[in-house]
Amino acid sequence: MSESVPVRCPACRSEHHYEAPVYPCACGAPVAPRLDPAGTAVPVTQRAWDDEWVTVNCAACGRESEWPRPELGCPCGTVLRVPLASTTAPEPKRPPAPRRAFQPVTIRTARDAVTAAAVYLRWLGYRDIRRADQRPTSGIGLAAHGLLAQIDPTVDPASRRDVECLWLTAMTESTHCAYFSLAGYTPDARSRADSLGVPLFVLDLTGTPQPVNSQADTLDATGAG
Repeated sequence: MSESVPVRCPACRSEHHYEAPVYPCACGAPVAPRLDPAGTAVPVTQRAWDDEWVTVNCAACGRESEWPRPELGCPCGTVLRVPLASTTAPEPKRPPAPRRAFQPVTIRTARDAVTAAAVYLRWLGYRDIRRADQRPTSGIGLAAHGLLAQIDPTVDPASRRDVECLWLTAMTESTHCAYFSLAGYTPDARSRADSLGVPLFVLDLTGTPQPVNSQADTLDATGAG
């Protein structure tokens, strides 16, 4: 049931009770514009297409739709534009859709390692994945919106310096970072990554990144978020 508010005609001072019209959303739920009971009705003196419509949010599905702006015809002949609340109904919080199962890329070459990391980042929800502008100290850098990643396909474990350089580069670009290595990490590298908050992953030959520290576990579980 829609809300009802008092509306006073400024021309004849008559007071009316106006009930907001209800429209069917595409999802089937009823929607109605929110009215301002403390607002003042305004006479319609001229028509403009943009003024004839109002955006209404569906509380059930969050869909925005355009519906006719509420108006009331007073018996004195004045057409009144009914005042609306300053904000429309808030969009409901919908549970996030579950991610599909990750489809790894088998790693046979260094290029495959980069591809596997890119596929994983895309699965996490990162977009606009591209080659990073700055070349890392070792391996290959990838950049995405909100993330800088380093992929190390060499046979040597990543060092503390490698982790620190990635973190510093990400800091200068005001973004997050993550490290992917085929050969793992030295104990110093893991310790430093934990203190800096850098997610560490090991790429196995199936192309599935395995989280090494708690930051990587969190990223794997929550995605780009």
